[in-house]
Amino acid sequence: MEIIKTLGEFIIDRQMEYPDASGELTSLFSSIRLAAKILHREINKAGLADITGAASSENVQGEQQQKLDVFANERFISALAQRGVVCGIASEEEEQFVKFEETKNLDGKYVVLMDPLDGSSNIDVNVSVGTIFSVYRRVSPVGSHVTEEDFLQPGNKQVAAGYVIYGSSTMLVYSTGNGVNGFTYDSTIGVFALSHPNLQIPKDGTIYSVNEGNYIHFPNGVKKYIKYCQEEDADTQRPYTSRYIGSLVSDFHRNLIKGGLYLYPSSGRYPEGKLRLLYECNPMAFLIEAAGGKAIASPGQRILDIEPTKLHQRCPLFVGSPNMVDKLEQFITEFE
Repeated sequence: MEIIKTLGEFIIDRQMEYPDASGELTSLFSSIRLAAKILHREINKAGLADITGAASSENVQGEQQQKLDVFANERFISALAQRGVVCGIASEEEEQFVKFEETKNLDGKYVVLMDPLDGSSNIDVNVSVGTIFSVYRRVSPVGSHVTEEDFLQPGNKQVAAGYVIYGSSTMLVYSTGNGVNGFTYDSTIGVFALSHPNLQIPKDGTIYSVNEGNYIHFPNGVKKYIKYCQEEDADTQRPYTSRYIGSLVSDFHRNLIKGGLYLYPSSGRYPEGKLRLLYECNPMAFLIEAAGGKAIASPGQRILDIEPTKLHQRCPLFVGSPNMVDKLEQFITEFE
């Protein structure tokens, strides 16, 4: 019988790499793991229970919330509040950051930022969705209430980041900056088992992922790059193909494994970009760099070096195989 290594066992094995954590990261990941299991269960009931469709509310971005957005947000907040290692959270679904008032939480060393259910509008049509999370060590004094400054840290200060993808299987992928590892959920025994150790993105890829319906609104350099990917050239043999799911987690996960580039540039409608820096861009940039890839907002502007100024700050995102990102940078620099 094959012996599997569970997520909990793997984190405990790696604790020695983070002597300052004293076991808190293990407890924090246990909270994320529990909430992910609950969400996995609910997503797999979609169509059988009244959990699909729009809720009667909008989030802070003015976007229509889905019922599962609300459910996921509540479950992750509840799970993270229970163990006393997190002093507060910021969520794409909350206008302000959430303080945990319990005395045990005031002593928590970490804050968590999250997109509880990325791509939630796809639930109704049975397309993969995900959860994105990012962990920072607080900068306010331990024992006090969390402050906004705890959340407005550049991505290079992240302690850990990851995502859960709810697809043909449910996977949790995370990094603490030292490699990227993936764990597949085995519902028969209720554990996340190590299935994708030491994930490394190929230096080059053949996939570009972008919403080409917005092409007319893209910057000129991005348009030129997309045309470059579409051209047939017998001499250079560019075998690029377009793959776009519309769920960041799903597109990112595919490109991480197969090699590729995800693009969400600024546009006429979203001059600062559409994706959120703190909840989407920073954690994905942290993961891709740990896997040997690259993430930028513009030529020479590393995502992880951006100093955030507000919780729901938006940002362009170009993330993926390093050679593809470099080629895109050349086009943007030349044609802007």
